[in-house]
Amino acid sequence: MAQRKRPTTQSAISLTHPNAAGIDIGSAAHFVAVPPDRDDEPVREFASFTTDLHRLADWLDACGVDTVAMESTGVYWIPLYELLESRSFSVLLVNARHVKNVSGRKSDVLDCQWLQQLMSFGLLRGAFRPAEQVCVLRSLSRQRTMLLRSQGRFVQHMQKALTQMNIQLANVISDVAGETGQKILRAIVAGERDGQALAQLKNARIRASKDEIAKSLQGSWRAEHLFALKQALDAFDFCGTQLAECDAQVQAQLQALHVREDAPAKGKKRGRSRNAPKFDLRTQLFQMCGVDLTRIDGIDVTTALVVVSEVGADMGKFPSDKHFASWLGLCPGTKITGGKVMSGKTKRCANRAAQALRLAAAALRSSQSALGAYYRRMCARMDKPKAVTAAAHKLARLIYAMLTHGQEYTDRGQDYFEERYRQRVLHNLAQKAKAMGMQLVPSDNAA
Repeated sequence: MAQRKRPTTQSAISLTHPNAAGIDIGSAAHFVAVPPDRDDEPVREFASFTTDLHRLADWLDACGVDTVAMESTGVYWIPLYELLESRSFSVLLVNARHVKNVSGRKSDVLDCQWLQQLMSFGLLRGAFRPAEQVCVLRSLSRQRTMLLRSQGRFVQHMQKALTQMNIQLANVISDVAGETGQKILRAIVAGERDGQALAQLKNARIRASKDEIAKSLQGSWRAEHLFALKQALDAFDFCGTQLAECDAQVQAQLQALHVREDAPAKGKKRGRSRNAPKFDLRTQLFQMCGVDLTRIDGIDVTTALVVVSEVGADMGKFPSDKHFASWLGLCPGTKITGGKVMSGKTKRCANRAAQALRLAAAALRSSQSALGAYYRRMCARMDKPKAVTAAAHKLARLIYAMLTHGQEYTDRGQDYFEERYRQRVLHNLAQKAKAMGMQLVPSDNAA
């Protein structure tokens, strides 16, 4: 009996990028590999100076390279990436996790050769990088976040100086960086020590009485701690000045990205955050994106700014909302072996847009909206961190739909969500009863 002939399989992977190069980025030097047939010395080392980067690009051009894959840590890759992109190279920044699991390749020379081989066979994918103008907005937004964090640190320094003098102002005023707290601190730095006189500076909305505030302002008034308080206050003001300058740059960049000139329709009235820019950020974002993202419950102007600055208004690089949620790190993992799901844990990532959406999701706790009802139901089913991730995932999909289709979000309310959930539960119960040969009959005494 003749043996059955087995189907032959292709023994080699097809070459998809024959003109690819690989670069291992370092702080002081970059190692570059081109196809072996392009140069007598296919692997070269270039310093990180600007003139050397231009020599690197000239060499790649002379070798006929059109696609470049680079691996880097930190921000060392940005100057070379921008230079190669301006020279019309197709540049991909690859994830180091995707290429590190090969034993025996521990040197920079071998790393760049391995990158070149993987890129030649199309086995690497580049990291997401928004359009150039959006990158400018992203840098400004990140600078703004850094300044806000610096201000927060100096507020902690103020509180430390007060505590060391046993000035218990933080126990009667919730925020020493607020209006009342700032007036009192500036008066202290100016030389005022009388508690009753300082208590007269309180705002009418402060719940604590003037006597309580005066009592909290009795302390040692040591000179070294007063000096530390003054320096912390000066640094806080300096960050505030820089923040105003940064906001002006953000506003100018948003205006350069306008796609429409009309104003958004009036939405829900929300309190203005102290950290929000002084200009009309909601209108600027609407004119850039074409939709008002702040109509989504939980999304305020600062959250919308972070998301838009990190991603941009063009969702074309994400084929679906699932791809977008996966890039954000807000979807379950797919660790499967032998057909068995080993773990569905969400991947760890430091995505700034995802962090902003998680904070927005946590703010839905007391929202009387459909999203608020969804978040509370998730909290009842699972622990709070997972519920926050689930709600952030829903927010991400809503943002994707709005930016992709250009449609405004309309909240149908908590009652609509609860009724729809009730109908779904009843339908599932009816199906289970039918499968068991029974019938689900509503009770006359049902509420």
